[in-house]
Amino acid sequence: MRERVVRRKSAVPKVSPSVVPEVTDSPPLRRDLAMSVGDGTAFGMMVGIGETYVPAFMLFVGMGEVFAGLITTIPLMIGSLLQLISPWAVQKLGSHRRWVVICAGLQGLCFLPLLTAALVRTIPPWFAMFVAAIYWGSGLGTGPAWNTWQGTVVPRSIRTHFFARRARLQQIATLIGFVSGGFALEYGRRSESASTQAYIFAGLFATAAICRLLSTACLASQSEPTPIPAGVRWLSWRETWQRASSGSTGRLLLFAVAMQSAVYISGPFFNPYILKVLNFSYAEYATILGASFVAKFLLLPFWGKLAHKVGAQRLLWAGAIGLIPLASGWNVSSDFMWLLILQLFAGAAWGAYELALVLLFFETIPERERTSVLTLYNVANSAAILFGSAIGAIILKWGAVSAESYHWVYAASSFVRILAVIQLAVFRPTDSSGNDQRRGDEEAAFQPMLCQPNMGSMDQPVLSSSSASDIRASA
Repeated sequence: MRERVVRRKSAVPKVSPSVVPEVTDSPPLRRDLAMSVGDGTAFGMMVGIGETYVPAFMLFVGMGEVFAGLITTIPLMIGSLLQLISPWAVQKLGSHRRWVVICAGLQGLCFLPLLTAALVRTIPPWFAMFVAAIYWGSGLGTGPAWNTWQGTVVPRSIRTHFFARRARLQQIATLIGFVSGGFALEYGRRSESASTQAYIFAGLFATAAICRLLSTACLASQSEPTPIPAGVRWLSWRETWQRASSGSTGRLLLFAVAMQSAVYISGPFFNPYILKVLNFSYAEYATILGASFVAKFLLLPFWGKLAHKVGAQRLLWAGAIGLIPLASGWNVSSDFMWLLILQLFAGAAWGAYELALVLLFFETIPERERTSVLTLYNVANSAAILFGSAIGAIILKWGAVSAESYHWVYAASSFVRILAVIQLAVFRPTDSSGNDQRRGDEEAAFQPMLCQPNMGSMDQPVLSSSSASDIRASA
């Protein structure tokens, strides 16, 4: 029997010309790679400078604290359902690229109503929810199609390193976006002029719209070698449910959904707590948010090496246990320095948890069925987010949205996280061939979808970056 060999990867993403000289020297490919990097960078800036400050904007125009918390979770659930039309749309259009470009352009245009609302300083609650739902629906709708399309554009020999480098640039752009947005809003707040603050919000949303439209132009400029790849298999809903609800895959997905419910009991309500109850400045808010985000992506290479040494399952245990005290830690003290330290720990724990989770996804779900199964998981995940946030909202309302009611929300979140972690005791990962998997790939690429306190960002894995099949093929 041949010994299984796992190739070690450098923590710093590099594409060695000596490995693929004839591939990277192709002018069309160089253009496609450059446009893909441009898309990711502009998208990251949009998330940081625009999407991040939507809850703060809801508070600015007079919406309640509960509404400001739910402005992401309810539309996220609706948006996840809209992504289910992606397979049908791709088939009708005969192209993954066309569908991705349409969705990306629509997502960028969603900032225009917010820009207008900032200028007039009001927006109907139902319309805010509607715009947010279209925003999330168009954003999530690009995911499965984009992953499949990029798998035909970027050669397998450079795929892992390229997407890891692209993800880092995207994360840096996101960081620059929300830090610059936070300090701009702080300038407006210190001016004590509502008009100045309104104009700054309008400027942030205008910048976000421009960034997403630039991202759309980059997407439209890329080639599409294979519009409908023959190897991709869209499962029926019955088949998808069978894959997602049985065996090691089912247990892993059940745990992930349960943990997401627990996290979002408190997750949506850190923004109003920081800005309304603690009355932190926008600069302090941006610093709190940035601390967890920076810790998260800086430690990712370390977690990758640890996953290689001890296995993805043990890393998942470490990350999941680290998530437990994060919410209740906000009950210990409201001192800025304490929360800053807590946020650094939060970023580290979330980085370990998300990397381990995506590595186990790669190991337990067959590559050609991954898009279908994870599309269903995205829907279940969004439902879990809505369920958890509804519990948090009920607790807040029960406590008359007082400071004490926030503490009950954070305590409840940590308690339910303990219950979710107990499920890991019955999880034993196996790959699609039935072989036990104890080692993780060192690199996996993520793109930030939502920045929040206490977790840094909600990230989406770039499935095209997986080299799990390459590793098995080399054994």
